[in-house]
Amino acid sequence: MLPELRKIITFDEDIHREGERPAIPPLRMIGVAAVVANPWAGRGYVEDLSPEIQRMAPPLGKLLTERLIALAGSGDAIEAYGKACIAGTNCELEHASALIHTLQYGNFYREAVGAKSYLGFTNTRGPANTPINVPLMDKHDTGRRSHYLTVQFSIYDAPAADELVVALGAATGGRPHHRIGDRYSDLAALSRDVENPAGV
Repeated sequence: MLPELRKIITFDEDIHREGERPAIPPLRMIGVAAVVANPWAGRGYVEDLSPEIQRMAPPLGKLLTERLIALAGSGDAIEAYGKACIAGTNCELEHASALIHTLQYGNFYREAVGAKSYLGFTNTRGPANTPINVPLMDKHDTGRRSHYLTVQFSIYDAPAADELVVALGAATGGRPHHRIGDRYSDLAALSRDVENPAGV
């Protein structure tokens, strides 16, 4: 395993009621995160980040994907997915982004759940206990608004100033009682199409 890895954190919740109605079936929201020492810390400006990306991103992507799927029960059980990262306060935002914005990280997850859509993301900088917000969307259809969700959790002691946090999130369904339609119904109402949503 990576020498930079300090710990793995998991988060999961089962939502049984939304508003005044039960959620049937309950919606499961899951997050997993890895806290790692920043491999570029103390080196000044590093022009080429690729050696560390290639060394660290694949095992992190594999590790977090396997943990997430174990919590969900299977890749098929996951309907919505996303990713996120946080750079510690002494780190460049680019350092955290480098570990998640590569196919060497995301493709483990994408392939394991049989997804077609891209992974939504957030990247930010902050101290320990900064909220990790993992935006989710349908793994096959980015216009399916029922699956626009956010997994949110925090780590009480991470990231430290020279640490990075990388995370994946998942949901086993869409928002309970969703009723705002989807992108395609809006486009139809506006007499627009997917190829030209702005109508220009």
